Amino acid sequence: MSSKEKPTLGGTRIKTRKRNIAAPLDPATFADAVVQIYLDNAGDLVSGHRLQFHFSVLDSVVFTGGRTQPGTTKSDEGERHTYSIIDCEPKREAIIPSVLYIQKILRRRPFLIKNLENVMRRFLQSLELFEENERKKLAIFTALTFSQKLSGLPPESVFQPLLKDNLVAKGLVLSFMTDFFKEYLIDNNLDDLISILKRGKMEDDLLNIFPSAKRSAEGFSEHFTWVFPFKDNAIVITESTPLVELSSAPESLVELPQALESLLELPPTPESLVELSTTPESLVEIPSALESLVEILPSVEGLVALVEYNEKKVFEVKLKEMKSALTTQIAEETDISEVIETVKQRVKDAKLPDIEVVRILWDVIMDAVQWSGKNQQQNANAALRQVDVFTY
Repeated sequence: MSSKEKPTLGGTRIKTRKRNIAAPLDPATFADAVVQIYLDNAGDLVSGHRLQFHFSVLDSVVFTGGRTQPGTTKSDEGERHTYSIIDCEPKREAIIPSVLYIQKILRRRPFLIKNLENVMRRFLQSLELFEENERKKLAIFTALTFSQKLSGLPPESVFQPLLKDNLVAKGLVLSFMTDFFKEYLIDNNLDDLISILKRGKMEDDLLNIFPSAKRSAEGFSEHFTWVFPFKDNAIVITESTPLVELSSAPESLVELPQALESLLELPPTPESLVELSTTPESLVEIPSALESLVEILPSVEGLVALVEYNEKKVFEVKLKEMKSALTTQIAEETDISEVIETVKQRVKDAKLPDIEVVRILWDVIMDAVQWSGKNQQQNANAALRQVDVFTY
């Protein structure tokens, strides 16, 4: 082939195709430009602004108010604004505008979702660098991204970075996921939550968000049964006083515990769910506290359903473990007395109901029968012989 250059027409300029145009990599200038838009519009980002997007930088600006360095969560250089998620109140009303803004950008530029994944992964892996209040805001933001069905954000990239041993041991993951569950369940039901957990590969690892000292089915139920976010000082719930305690209350308020128990569908208890101050002035806050209680009822109901779901999962796991152990013992022709002792011990440890134990025993015994598949009489005789073997 000829190596001669092709002739060109003088006085013309060849335009580069749009898809081949590369934006200059200047994150600092971009971050300052975004911050300036925030400052000029009092936190209201105008869609008409046209910027060459460095989305990882944009996310940092939206989250922290400025540009962050690798390994940090706070903006420490360049300009910054006070309308970020970290600087706002830990309420959905304050955080959802940022979620909707990012959603609009992703609808126009879907390929930027990977940058959002990277930024969220970086922040979630660095939870210990945030203050408690800031972690709550991040949890609310994460819940709202799924509630608003943010385009293409995979749950796996959000949840898996949380399961770091040091974060779990400090209780940071448990606190984060608790806030996440409470916020997400306000607008969504348990089935939606389970769907997200399945896609995030966390459905079977819910106990792994607990520190090792609290990692049990009982600890899960206790934690999520009594974590109800009351805003007013008139109603206080702590681990030491999970039920209701009335002190120096007028006679007209004597029925308040029963009313709350009915509202929350809690079992009747001699104690209380509310600890009231002894000063009469503080009792004025009860109506507003009850209003806030009504606001979070969907979340409370969702948490109760989550506890029931986890108890069912744990119950099914214990049944499978018992069936597996018995199948192994019968296959190895273990002594009948030892098999019975295994059943008694597992029933005691797992608190299994008799009807389920009988069903499992029958299934295991019948599975051990060599069925011929042809002669029904032979099958019946084989089943009777197997039952006789285990008649103790």
